[in-house]
Parts: sequence; structure tokens; C-alpha cells
Amino acid sequence: MRRLGGFVAALLVGACSGGDRLTLFVGTYSDGFYAYEFDTASGTVVSEGAFPEAPGAVAKAPMPNPSFLAVDGTRVYAVSEMPDATAAVYAWRFGGGGFDLLGAQPTGLPQGGEDPCYVSTDGSFLAVANYSGGSLGVYRLRPGGGIAPLDSLLYSGTGGPDLLRQDVPHVHCAVFTPEGKHLLFSEFSSDEIGMLDVYAGGVRNYRRAARLHPDYGPRHLLFDAAGRHLYVIGELSGDITVFDYAAGVLEERQVVRADPMDARGAADLHLSPDGKFLYASLRLGNDGIAIFFVAPDGTLAPAGYQHTGMHPRNFTLSPDGRWLLVACRDEDAVEVYQRNAGTGQLADTGRRIRVEKPVFVGFTGSGTPRRPSR
Repeated sequence: MRRLGGFVAALLVGACSGGDRLTLFVGTYSDGFYAYEFDTASGTVVSEGAFPEAPGAVAKAPMPNPSFLAVDGTRVYAVSEMPDATAAVYAWRFGGGGFDLLGAQPTGLPQGGEDPCYVSTDGSFLAVANYSGGSLGVYRLRPGGGIAPLDSLLYSGTGGPDLLRQDVPHVHCAVFTPEGKHLLFSEFSSDEIGMLDVYAGGVRNYRRAARLHPDYGPRHLLFDAAGRHLYVIGELSGDITVFDYAAGVLEERQVVRADPMDARGAADLHLSPDGKFLYASLRLGNDGIAIFFVAPDGTLAPAGYQHTGMHPRNFTLSPDGRWLLVACRDEDAVEVYQRNAGTGQLADTGRRIRVEKPVFVGFTGSGTPRRPSR
């Protein structure tokens, strides 16, 4: 294994002494992703770090364009968003202040795995969404966290009305259902959500789980903590659709507008830890975070809006709900916002984590969760 990292005296995965410090990971459109020590009491990075290009970072995992990460305990899976046969998904182990490379597998195969942009895991399988390749790749995980060769590759379709952005297949997100029996993925160019069955022998049996309205461009999918509701954001439409979920069945409950500017750049979704507020990032015009109140039945009502820096592609909330961090790609910075737990509103602290082209940000314990064993 290859050990890569900087100096740090006593960095522990998940929490440091005092219980107020967490490991923060930042993925980039650059030559690696970084680990930071984040103090949840003050909302600051607390180490001076060892990387001039990323002040405050305590470790770096070198790889091209690590645009999205799945954090599963001490393991970090990262896609290398490349437009050719060098595209890959990497497995790392983080601990003791550095990264160990567990291995990698290609996604940019001749069959169509270019530009992987999302990765998730249930602890047994790894799902990778290949945007330009228009496909969903599934890999088995080896004991110890390594990645076995590609197990299956499923192609998405087209059919959406946008002849420029939906002219070829795109897949943008893939998530395992809460009970661990299915895998859902966004079919951007056909305005649909696909579903596969997950069992010990593999991930198979494609069917359409839901059809969204034309010109939707489904991007990210998000289950609530109870697993009863699924939220789907439309990159093109700027809408969020709320589905009821039970036993592999999605039933549409509500569609709300997140982007009244019609900028066609809606991106990411996250719920507050208490489940009372939903946040959505919007790009390409009026860049910022839309805030929604979540009713007990899962439906949404507008609660506010927070402007951010340019191109807020991805964001995350600290596990205690006190902070919301936004990866603003075109600002070369992760912006730190303080969150009011009662109202859901955000306040810009003015603090910035400087790093080239950040496009992912997530804490240990706040990535794609391990689902129940089948």
C-alpha cells in the first residue's frame, strides 16, 4: 500500500480529543483531494497544514479530478472524472494523518464509462455514475475495502426535449435504498429514475422507478433518514420532486420550484441532521442555497435563500447541524456558513478554505452511509 499524507500529531478519523473536531474531505477538479481537521465548536480549520496549495490540509490523496467521494468509515472511494480511458474509481484508507491507496479500477472503458461524477456504497457493492459515458457501473468490494473489476455496466437512454444537453445519455447519481434491496439512479437525458435489484449475487433487473416531467434533467437523489421519502433535484428544471418510498415503490407527492431564475444549473441536495430543513444548491445564475422547511409528511415549503460564491456545485452540513460548507468551484474556496437550527437560515462567517476548484465537501460520517446487510 502507498502512504500519502502530511504532518499531524494526533488526527483521528471522525473525531479528535475533546469531541469537537471532525475530519473534513474536499474533492477538486485538480490533482488530488484533501483532508482537514475541522473544529465544530468554532467552525474553523484548526491546523496550519502541510500543503501550500491547500492551506490547512493535513493530508492529500493524489489523483486526477477527484470530483466526488463516498466516505465509509476509514475508507474513502473517489471517482477520477476524466473524459477518456484514464477515468477510474479509487479506494483509499484514511487514518493516522495519511492516505493508503487500496487500489483503483477503470471506468472509462470502450463500453462507455467516461467522466464518472458520483460514487456510493452499501458496504458490499460500489455504484459509479458515469456522466459522459451515460452508464452506471457496479463493482464488488473486496475484503479490506479494495475494488474488484467491473461487475456490471448499464446504459441509460435519451428522450428529453433539450436537444443540446439531453442529446446523449447521462447518468449523474446512484444511491442504495434504505433497506438495501435496490439501487436507484438518475437518468438525466430521459427524465427518469432507474431501479435495479440488489442481492448477494449481484445488482440486476433494470426497470423504470419513476418518470419525471419533460426537461427535468434529474441530477441528485436523496433519501431522508427514515427512508420514507426520496427527494430528486432537476438540474434543468430547477425543481425538487418529493416521492413517498416503500418496498421498492416510488409515489410522487409534490413538485416545488427551487430555482425561479431558470438558470438550468441546480446541483446538490442535503437535509439538516434533524430532518426539518432541506437545502439545495443552484448555479449558473443567482448562485446560492435554497432553503425549505420539511413537513412531517415530507413535503416542502420555501423557507429562505442564501447567496454564495460562484458555482456552488456541492455542499455539506456538519453532523451537529451548526455549519453548512459550500464548495464554490469558481471561487477556489469552500465557504463556511453558520446555521440557525430553529429557522434553518444561514449566515456567512466570511471564513474560507482556500483550494483550487473545490467540487466536493463532506465530513467523515456524512458521506454515503452503509446500508443494512442483505
